[in-house]
Amino acid sequence: MKRIIITIVCIVFSSLTVAKDRLEIYEDYDVGKEVMVITTVKVDPNMGDIYLAGLSQSWVKAVKIQKELGFIKDWKIYGSDLPMSGDFNMLLVVTMASGSDMEPNKDKYDAFMKKWSESDEQTSNEISAKYPEVRTLTGEYHMREIMMKQ
Repeated sequence: MKRIIITIVCIVFSSLTVAKDRLEIYEDYDVGKEVMVITTVKVDPNMGDIYLAGLSQSWVKAVKIQKELGFIKDWKIYGSDLPMSGDFNMLLVVTMASGSDMEPNKDKYDAFMKKWSESDEQTSNEISAKYPEVRTLTGEYHMREIMMKQ
């Protein structure tokens, strides 16, 4: 009789500790509202500083204006400590408060264009025309945080 009870208790406890084979959104985890737009870039060897110089006059200038206007939450550039490994060695990241910030919006466009001058546009076009000489875009991703419930 003891063996039967011990066996039943072991079965009950083991079934409680078995991991689920599938998790359910909102029950087991939540998805964040923030959206990160991540561009993966493969910068050619010894071209990182040249690429960053171009970015500072084009992409960085544009995202700084967008952040100042409140259209994006933040932006970052990440570079690999091991630039020769993998499919990319740099990340360009823009964080938005929610997916709705990615929707087209004429008012936001007009506000941005007031700050983004014709000379900014011309400089950006000239710089970006030379980007293929120093880098290759390898991907673009829209990512959200996944918050596991414990």
